[in-house]
Amino acid sequence: MFNKSDFFIILAVMFSFVISAYLWFVLGDQQQAIFTAIWIPSIFTFGIYFKLCALMGSKK
Repeated sequence: MFNKSDFFIILAVMFSFVISAYLWFVLGDQQQAIFTAIWIPSIFTFGIYFKLCALMGSKK
């Protein structure tokens, strides 16, 4: 069900979330935390795009 690349994407999202939470709660830098949190949907979007490209390529 999951490929190695899927786990890499999930790991990148978790890393971004942890960094964002650290910036927000520990350092109190809300602006930087929000900027880092914006990475999460971007990483998911790239992951979905590459997954769809791989699926479409395998059907040809």
